[in-house]
Amino acid sequence: MRSSLLVVLFAALLAGCASDAQDETVGWSAQKLYSEAKDAMGNKDWPRAIRYLEKLEARYPYGRFAQQAQLEIAYAHWKDGERASAIAAVDRFIKMYPNHAAVDYAWYLKGLINFNDQYGMLSQITTPDMSDRDPKSTRESFAAFKEVVTRFPDSKYAPDAQARMRYLVNALASHEVHVARYYMKREAYLAAANRAQYAIQHYAQAPATEEALFVLVLAYDRLGMADLRDAADRVMRTNFPDSRYLKVGNMRKDVPWWRLWDPDW
Repeated sequence: MRSSLLVVLFAALLAGCASDAQDETVGWSAQKLYSEAKDAMGNKDWPRAIRYLEKLEARYPYGRFAQQAQLEIAYAHWKDGERASAIAAVDRFIKMYPNHAAVDYAWYLKGLINFNDQYGMLSQITTPDMSDRDPKSTRESFAAFKEVVTRFPDSKYAPDAQARMRYLVNALASHEVHVARYYMKREAYLAAANRAQYAIQHYAQAPATEEALFVLVLAYDRLGMADLRDAADRVMRTNFPDSRYLKVGNMRKDVPWWRLWDPDW
């Protein structure tokens, strides 16, 4: 029994030695690990960079490179196409170091990670059914960029974050209007009105607001809600007097413009 135990322990010791022999990073300092990770990132070898950075974090959790390594891990995961891992890493950094000098960059990076992901959502905008699609990553990207602009207005990342917020507002508004149109075509007029109203309330400055108002007028008309329809019509005429949706009314003066639109526009 004793001899068998010695054999097992000896085998485990040999395995450990073999593992150490295969690990080129054994004995590396935190600075060496970080430097090699940065070199790997420079060569776009993201898996190798992540491996070095994770070893750095594990071996030197309280060193001066450990905090920066967390941000670099998030960035490397993002570039390697691992969005979930990137978000997890950046969220961990924000939670652990809310007052870190680079926390503005952490929020900005979170915005970028979700910003890239939202292209996938928008690329599906031509699919038949948009009613069950929620542009979650787009909203999360907007929220992260807003954090940068609001909390760190002097950050070097703030101007770009602001520009991306404007784009995202347009994207979100367009998504809501697309869904509203989907409901209109299927004669789900109350659902269409709700989505159009949401776009108007939350993305008032977006170009898609014009079409949102148009959908709202049509939806209220189909629902027989004349007072709400006329109120929406007044808002549209006030804010978009040259709208192409209104110009169709010039075709027949005796019929309200919203009655001239084909529901399958």
